[in-house]
Amino acid sequence: MVTLKEALTLSSDDIKNLRDDLSTKIKENNIGAYVEQLTSTDISTTGSGIPIAIKDNINVKNWEITCSSNILKGYISPYNATVINNLEKAGLSPFGRANMDEFAMGSSTETSCYGKTLNPIDNNKVPGGSSGGSAAAVAAGIAIAALGTDTGGSIRQPAAYCGVVGMKPTYGRVSRYGITAYSSSLDQCGPITQNVEDAAILYDIISGHDPMDSTSANVDYEAITPKLDSDKKLTIAVIDNFIEQASPAIKNAFTKAIEALEAHGHKIIHKNMLDTGKILSSYYIVATAEASANLSRMDGVRFGNRKGNGSLKDMYIQTKSQGFGDEVQKRIMLGSFVLSSGYYDAYYIKAQKVRHLIKDEYEEIFKDADLILSPVAPTTAPEFGSFKTSLEMYLSDIYTISVNLAGLPAISIPVDKDENGMPVGLQLIGPAFNEQTMFDGALSLEKAVNYKK
Repeated sequence: MVTLKEALTLSSDDIKNLRDDLSTKIKENNIGAYVEQLTSTDISTTGSGIPIAIKDNINVKNWEITCSSNILKGYISPYNATVINNLEKAGLSPFGRANMDEFAMGSSTETSCYGKTLNPIDNNKVPGGSSGGSAAAVAAGIAIAALGTDTGGSIRQPAAYCGVVGMKPTYGRVSRYGITAYSSSLDQCGPITQNVEDAAILYDIISGHDPMDSTSANVDYEAITPKLDSDKKLTIAVIDNFIEQASPAIKNAFTKAIEALEAHGHKIIHKNMLDTGKILSSYYIVATAEASANLSRMDGVRFGNRKGNGSLKDMYIQTKSQGFGDEVQKRIMLGSFVLSSGYYDAYYIKAQKVRHLIKDEYEEIFKDADLILSPVAPTTAPEFGSFKTSLEMYLSDIYTISVNLAGLPAISIPVDKDENGMPVGLQLIGPAFNEQTMFDGALSLEKAVNYKK
């Protein structure tokens, strides 16, 4: 598959041939990366530009956008998300609905109402989530690049499991207008690509201030790609207490990456952070509380397929119980509980205080370091069905969620493989609004480890 950088130099005829070839490949390679593969329908397309796969929670005008949930089946978007408009201005076009965990709630893309997505490296293993379809499509060579969303690692974790690059921008850097919200204070849209330079290109295209989004940061912005510098020498911190919980394969890859970075002239320093258990608790209280509020509109009146023939209460109950899957119902109930009278102070307010501590700890580390190197997940991609409880699934996000709580940018890069040939991804975390340094460090790491698919 051509890279995004290469595709941007193609003529209109070459782009047409590329789109036709991609449509054929998608029909032949049925790993469930696209909703259309799982529903045996033609690939959704708009425009005639360079094709980019779009996660099924990002609105594209005249497309059915369902967030991979039964409750939204048949909903046709009347408008484009801002990121889609930005793509089209740059000569790129939406091409295919990437499968996802229902309403972005999951870490394996198994909660989709359409069916699961397979990891293209090993079909018995999960592709990660919730942007598993986006990552699997890029890894399988059936997408040049894709857009995903990241609430607690939903871009970086599937990118790591599938051996591609996934980037989460600083909160507020990319418009959320037209992207179905899971947790409004955590969500960010970002690129999943074949390499770091493509991620920088796509990030430059979709980022910028948007008056349609009240959480969009109105700050000066300079394009990243023209100033990429892999030779810049950086001070990179590693969080020692994070590494302790990683598997031997992750620890081994982490050690190799540190050695490669040091060989390229970067300075490594050692730090510690708040216990991951407290980070996990804070994240799932904040995320589920906001999800409970955001999904209250899916009631059969404002949005959602209406069910039930009885009273108003019966309609609400039937619509939500038949429309939402088990994991979504579980998180809505948890969110409603922590927001309820008598528990709001004990849980939600306390979680927000811990969130502030996490942000402060990152700021302290960045006084001494330019970037932070961390695992993305404690293991490589697990097999389907290996998560016996929801808690086990939540623990796969222990290294990524703190980044969202602090609103920082981070990028996942494949650096090694485990004994079974599964990719190991590590992430570089940068200070808020300093994507340039993060991309410079990522490009340097990519060159240093020289990962081979």
